[in-house]
Amino acid sequence: MTGHVRYHGPDARGIARVEIEHAGKLNALSVAMWGELRDIFDALRDAAAPPRVVIVHGHGGVFVAGADIEEFPRFRFAEDTLRSYHDSLVAPALRAMLDVDVPLVARIEGACVGGGLEIAACCDLRVAGRGSRFGIPVARLGFPVAPREVEILAERLGVPLVRELLLEARLLDADEAQRRALVQHVVDDGAVAAEAERLAERVAALSPQALALNKQVLRQVAQGGTNAELRERFFAFADSREHREGLAAFLEKREPRF
Repeated sequence: MTGHVRYHGPDARGIARVEIEHAGKLNALSVAMWGELRDIFDALRDAAAPPRVVIVHGHGGVFVAGADIEEFPRFRFAEDTLRSYHDSLVAPALRAMLDVDVPLVARIEGACVGGGLEIAACCDLRVAGRGSRFGIPVARLGFPVAPREVEILAERLGVPLVRELLLEARLLDADEAQRRALVQHVVDDGAVAAEAERLAERVAALSPQALALNKQVLRQVAQGGTNAELRERFFAFADSREHREGLAAFLEKREPRF
C-alpha cells in the first residue's frame, strides 16, 4: 500500500488533524509523503481561515518510524540526488511546519525515530505514550543527519540533546524524553489519543490571535532574536476584538468567547 499524509478537519471546535499513514512500514515517510506533508503545511500557512489547533499523529498506534529506507538505494548513493532529497524535500517540509502560526500538537505512540522525531520536534506540544521510543540512530546505517535538519533539531530541542542523540545513536524511552524536555506530557499508551484531544481542546479555547503572535515571536527567538518588522507591528493587536473580549471576560468573571 502506498503511504499518504492526509489533512482532516477542522471540526466544530476548530481542531484539525494531520494523519501520517504507511501500512506495513510503521508510517515511514516515502518521498511522495514528504511532499504531501509540505503541501499540507504550506496550505495551512496561507489559509484565510485556519484551524485553531492541529493534532499531528500516525495511523494505527504508531507515530512515524523515520523515512522509507527501502527507497534509499534509488537516490542515496549519488551526491546530487542525496542533496536534493534532504535540501529540496525533507528540510523544506519541516520548515513548512515551523512556518505555520497555528499551534501543533504531536500525538506520539510507539516509534518516533529519525524523520518521525524531526516531525515531532516541529510540533509545539508533544504528548507521548509510556511505550514510545525516541531517537535518530542513523549513524548505525552509515550516514549523518543533513545540516539543515540538524539546524532545525537544534533550534527546537537544543544542541546538547541533539548532540547526544546523533553521536550516541541510542533510543530514549518516554520518561527520559520527558525529563529531557523532548515531550511535555507522558501518559499510559491507551490514553494518548484522549490526552492529545484534551490538550488540543484547551489550546483551541484560547485566543488564536495571541497564540499566532506568540508563535511568531518564539520562531524568531529560536533563530537568534526578533527582528524590527515584527517588533514594529506586534502591538497592532491593541484595539482588536480578541484583546477586548479577553479582558472583558476576566472582569465580568465569565469564559471568553474567542
